[in-house]
Amino acid sequence: MLLVIDAGNTNVVFAVFDGEKLKGQWRIHTDARRTADEYGVWLTQVLEHAGIQPKKIKGAVLASVVPQALFDLRQLARRYFNVELMVIGDPRLKLKTGIGVKIDNPAEVGADRLVNAHAAWARYKQALIVVDFGTATTFDIVSGEGNYIGGVIAPGVNLSLDALQRSAAKLPNVAIQPPAKVIGTNTVGAMQSGIYYGYVGLVEGIVARIKGEYAAFPSPFGRRWREAPDEGLPARERPHPGPLPRGEGAGSKKNMKVIATGGLSGLYAKACPVIEALEPDLTIWGLKEIWEMNTK
Repeated sequence: MLLVIDAGNTNVVFAVFDGEKLKGQWRIHTDARRTADEYGVWLTQVLEHAGIQPKKIKGAVLASVVPQALFDLRQLARRYFNVELMVIGDPRLKLKTGIGVKIDNPAEVGADRLVNAHAAWARYKQALIVVDFGTATTFDIVSGEGNYIGGVIAPGVNLSLDALQRSAAKLPNVAIQPPAKVIGTNTVGAMQSGIYYGYVGLVEGIVARIKGEYAAFPSPFGRRWREAPDEGLPARERPHPGPLPRGEGAGSKKNMKVIATGGLSGLYAKACPVIEALEPDLTIWGLKEIWEMNTK
C-alpha cells in the first residue's frame, strides 16, 4: 500500500492506495508545530479504524507547501511506517513528473500545483486550466504540448471571508453556500451572495482572460526566449518574440479544458459553466502516479 500526503496551508490530507483502489483519505488541520509523534499517533489510529494495518504501507509520497512541516513528516514515514518519504520538488531526487515546466523560475512552482498539472495532463492530454479552490484560488495552465506555462494566484474563498469578517466589526460569521438570490435583502444574504457570486465572477473572468491570451499568445516561453536576439538579458527584459505559429502552446481558446479541484470545487462548479470537469481528488491521484512513475 502507498501513503500519500498533501500538506497544504490549511489542512494536511493523508490517503492510502492499495494498487488502483483508494482505500480512504483523512485530513488534519495544518500546524507547523505538530510533531512526528503527534501525526503518528493520530494517523495510525485512523488507519486501524479503517481496517488498514500500518505495516502494509510500503511507500510514501508528499507534496507540501509548508516547509516547516517537512522534517516531522519525514520522521513520521520513517518511525511509523519504516519507509523513506518521496518529496515532490526535492532537487536531490531529480524526480520525473511527466510534464515540462517553462516559466521564469521553475523552482518557484508549488509542489501541489505541479502535481495537479501532471494529473490533469495525464487524464486529458490537451491544453488545460486547472482551478484549485484551496487556501489560495489558483489557476494553472498546461499547454497543448504538456508543459506547465504559468498561472494565476488569487486569495482563497475562506481567506477572503475571514479577512472581511475580521476587518468589519458589524459583519457576522456566515457559511459559504449558494444564496437563494443574488440581491441580498439582509446582511447574511448579501455577504453570502458576495462571497459566492464574487468568486463565480472571478473564476469566469480569469478563465476568459487566460483563454484569450492563450489563443493570441499562449506563453511567453512558447517559442522560448532563447530565440530572441538579446540572449544575455534577464527574461523580463528580453524582447517579446511576437505571436506564435501553431506549435508550443499556440491554439484556440475553445481547445482549453477547464478542470476544478480542491475542497470547495464542487460548490463552485455548479454555478460556473466554464468549469467542464470536476476532479476533487486530483492532487492525491497525481501524487500516486508520480510515485509510480519514479519507482517502476
